[in-house]
Amino acid sequence: MKKLYLLFSLIAGLHIAHSQKTVSGTVTNEGGTPLAGVNVVEKGTTNGTTTDFDGKYEITVPEEAILIFSYIGFSTAEISVTGQNNIDVSLSEGVMLDEIQLVGSRSPKRTATDTPVAVDVIDLAEVTEKTGQIEVTQLLQYVAPSFNANKQSGSDGADHIDPASLRGLGPDQTLVLINGKRRHQSSLINIFGTRGRGNTGTDLNAIPAAAIKRIEILRDGASAQYGSDAIAGVINIVLKDNIDELTGSISYGAYNTNADGDFDQFGEYGMWNTDGYRLDTEKDGNQIGKDKDFDGGSVKVAANYGFDIGESGFANITTEYINKNKTLRPTFDFRKGFGEAAIEGFNVMVNAAVPVTDKTEIYLFGGRNYRDTDAYAFTRNNPTERNVTEIYPDGFTPRITSNITDNSVSAGIRTETGSGWKIDFNNTWGKNNFHYFIKGTLNASLQEISPTDFDAGGHSLSQNTTSVNFSRYYDHILHGMNLAFGLEYRTENFEIFAGEEGSWATYDENGVVVTDPANQTLPVDPVTGNTRPGGSQGFPGYGPANEIDRNRSNFSLYADGEFDLSESFLVAAAARFENYSDFGSTLNGKLAARFKATDNINLRASVSTGFRAPSLAQIYYNLRFTDFQGGQAVETLLSPNNSPVTKSFGIDDLKEEKAVNAAAGVTASFGEFTATIDGYWISVDDRIVLTGNFPAPQIENVELAQFFVNGVDTETKGLDIILSWKKHFDKSRFSAVLTGNINDMKIKKVNHGELDEQIFFGERDKAFLLASAPDSKFNLSLNYGIKWFDANLAFTRFSEIELLDWQMFEPLEDFDSFEHQITEATDTYDTKVITDLNLGFRLCENLKLNIGSNNLFNIYPSQQDDWSESGGYWDSVQMGFSGAFYYARLNFNF
Repeated sequence: MKKLYLLFSLIAGLHIAHSQKTVSGTVTNEGGTPLAGVNVVEKGTTNGTTTDFDGKYEITVPEEAILIFSYIGFSTAEISVTGQNNIDVSLSEGVMLDEIQLVGSRSPKRTATDTPVAVDVIDLAEVTEKTGQIEVTQLLQYVAPSFNANKQSGSDGADHIDPASLRGLGPDQTLVLINGKRRHQSSLINIFGTRGRGNTGTDLNAIPAAAIKRIEILRDGASAQYGSDAIAGVINIVLKDNIDELTGSISYGAYNTNADGDFDQFGEYGMWNTDGYRLDTEKDGNQIGKDKDFDGGSVKVAANYGFDIGESGFANITTEYINKNKTLRPTFDFRKGFGEAAIEGFNVMVNAAVPVTDKTEIYLFGGRNYRDTDAYAFTRNNPTERNVTEIYPDGFTPRITSNITDNSVSAGIRTETGSGWKIDFNNTWGKNNFHYFIKGTLNASLQEISPTDFDAGGHSLSQNTTSVNFSRYYDHILHGMNLAFGLEYRTENFEIFAGEEGSWATYDENGVVVTDPANQTLPVDPVTGNTRPGGSQGFPGYGPANEIDRNRSNFSLYADGEFDLSESFLVAAAARFENYSDFGSTLNGKLAARFKATDNINLRASVSTGFRAPSLAQIYYNLRFTDFQGGQAVETLLSPNNSPVTKSFGIDDLKEEKAVNAAAGVTASFGEFTATIDGYWISVDDRIVLTGNFPAPQIENVELAQFFVNGVDTETKGLDIILSWKKHFDKSRFSAVLTGNINDMKIKKVNHGELDEQIFFGERDKAFLLASAPDSKFNLSLNYGIKWFDANLAFTRFSEIELLDWQMFEPLEDFDSFEHQITEATDTYDTKVITDLNLGFRLCENLKLNIGSNNLFNIYPSQQDDWSESGGYWDSVQMGFSGAFYYARLNFNF
């Protein structure tokens, strides 16, 4: 039997070897000019190559394989290799009706290295195969040079949605598009020690990675082209449109709990032994129990399928399920639940188009994302008036859970007139709903009759955008000219809705809601002698006084043009007028140019003005909450900008942020080697931030108050670098890609007026703003492949970051000087290098197994003391704080 098996294996191996063939050829445009950098991929596999500078390629594939030739700005070709050893291909220029323009240019003649501004084009399917990351923000964190995203802990809603940004600017200063149409933002506003503090942003993780064909990142100011929110740049997510193919993956991974550090402080619960192993069985919000070697177990199942509609229409559907458990890391007694949140989510995304005539089609895309999340708040240890010992004899750690629903739909019609004008009429609607449920908690003023979980209310943001766009490319004017113009009408609605009464109310001794504190007796804790607070511990619910329902509208007109003055010199210009119903109008412009110094080298530069209107959340958001400062609970009011309370502190009405962007760069392509280097300068005035803590003894049951303000003017200078080398050998392939960002942000001015600068926006607040991006981030990715096997080894270097901890709020007399206080409060996170390893094994034509590790060597940030913002041994820095992640993924295609 064994001999028979060996004979069968030998015959099968000889058959496979015999069925392989090498195909070569040249790819040109319709004029016969060779095209360098064309992607040549065996359909249904990751086996591929690119054309060299002379347009030549060579690839080894099975006898019956189908080759896909694709190049941005050109039509895609699919050719069977059966019976052919040499295949020359001519790709037609221009974009078909069902294809999407490259972001940053409305001309159909541009490629990623041909644009006058910096554009990254990321093949997400290829990136996903080479890493264990399961969310879009974390995927981009390690492939896009100036993109940064952080996992949070102890930051309320930000534990559930990752704040993400470009070039260290705010999350709301990056505009997100899907298939070129504006995406709505999240309703969450970041209010704790997160990156993007005081900002809203777009939830990229609401978009299933399996639905994405590519991601285009425009790293340049683009308010004049695309409107508000595009100060830092634009991220355009292009959805898959393939048909007759089922693709997907099943993956599982987990984190190593053996945290790197010297942990000598133990809590009564959630203790750690000297090896860093956690004791973490959960019960009613507390942690007791057993050792664990791994946590944060993550399961992800994704599938994508497309099918024909009629002769040339299509529909592409994606489903994705994610279930990720919490991670818990060593921490201090007042924060026994430090770690990443648990997430269970389900995504559905659809992309479809149906031709009506030869030059007209109707299109539709959209989806639904649902997530059920679970994160720990700070611990309530005895003795405290915030606990009722009859319910939790040993104290408790509340859990902030949420249901996040994100819905969107975009529909439109595209057509082309007989004179060559392309017209696109579209309506896009989206809504983000964020609903809090607090568990393992109590309302201390209800004493022993308190429930232990509450519906705490939440917030929602909806947006509807109607637009019509016109564009035409003229072949015979100059050396080519593209004109585009259009108009857009957008409405937005922001709501805060109340939770159940027990989540926000304070009750008197008789269990009656307190409405007249002077004539009602409040319950007192028998141990501390202090009055018991109301509301759910961990996160106080939104009450009727917090409820809002606010709307606004925006009307805009834009025009832009690209002019090829010669074969080597391109000039582009854009202008945009916008009028907001709640704060007025603005006009912004942009100029850009590209010069082909040689056939291999392009020089490019741009200058533009930008703006961002204050979000509805920044104007109207309000909440009373318990903040933990150095482990001590402090009652804080976040007052809305339009409130008389806010005005009584001397805070002005919010106005728009104003920006000036300038950039200059070079792109080069020499056969297998390509390079882009772009420098940038961004000046932003009146940036909207969250102030420090103002003493507020005049407000009942409140110790501190915070506000949204046009607080600072900043200047950012930096450099983006992308170097790529790809080489195909006889039977193998190798590539090396280096991406890097050097970023230097400075605060030019704090707009505190006559208010105390250290309270308005002090040194600690400045440090959090400046740490929105590391001073530098570099990633080196090495890839090797041969037939059935490939390997990826990546190194990511995060530079040093400095934050100021809660010691900045200690009395100054405890230090020799203010400078000494800053020195003592400085938490330095040293430069770290993270290593990722991925190994791929093609089991058969339809199955591929990937195994690997993110952060292979279990590297952690530099350990801090118990004054940190997060209450753990580490704050939320870009490299993360969960350690090594080991995974396996089975990819399939049929």
